[in-house]
Amino acid sequence: MLEHTVKSYEEELKLLDRKIAQMGGLAERQLAESFDALERRDPDLAEQVIASDKRIDALEREVQEHVIAIIARRQPIAVDLRQIMAVLNISGDLERCGDLAKNIAKRALAIAPESHPKPIITGLNHMVELASHQLKDVLDAYATRNAERAVAVWHADSKLDNLYNSIFRELLTYMMEDPRNIGLSTHLLFGAKNIERVGDHTTNIAETVHFLVTGQNLTDDRPKGDQTSTTLISPDWDKKV
Repeated sequence: MLEHTVKSYEEELKLLDRKIAQMGGLAERQLAESFDALERRDPDLAEQVIASDKRIDALEREVQEHVIAIIARRQPIAVDLRQIMAVLNISGDLERCGDLAKNIAKRALAIAPESHPKPIITGLNHMVELASHQLKDVLDAYATRNAERAVAVWHADSKLDNLYNSIFRELLTYMMEDPRNIGLSTHLLFGAKNIERVGDHTTNIAETVHFLVTGQNLTDDRPKGDQTSTTLISPDWDKKV
């Protein structure tokens, strides 16, 4: 970050960074706790996660108001303008991560009385670990203005997509084995998709960080391994599994 002759301007920009760090920490915690609520079948924890999402929403509004005030007072240009626009974009992605964690908690609440298949929960745990790692790394990349680290997160998202593909197929099999599994499996499937979407938002943030640092957009095609949108249930599926 450039040093500014007007100290108050410098403090205003630093405050934006602190708000992003706050939002990121809350999003990381909500993601972890939403999965804990699912794994432990804990409706009380799920309710806490759902309620705590309001804090991330409030922080996003604070960021927006602060950005508007800076633009009106300082008329930023060059790197400062890129930082301010980056903060707006990142805060939006973090707010969506909070929403996705809240959605997982809602699924956890809906299926808390039911027994969960252990292999699926293990797979979801791996997904949460990957998504959490990506989120932490990309926030560190923003804090340190490290474009290379942001690009590494951008490339790593395909691992999360591949794991989601595997869980998607496993849940389809589970549903076809016994129609009574359909309700539970559907909630778990939506939960898995929410985690996969957290990964997508980390790639959004990675692209924003890269532009902030270099002034250039990533021009390569985004690595995307989610194949579920083109997956059909074959009439002979049960003979193949």
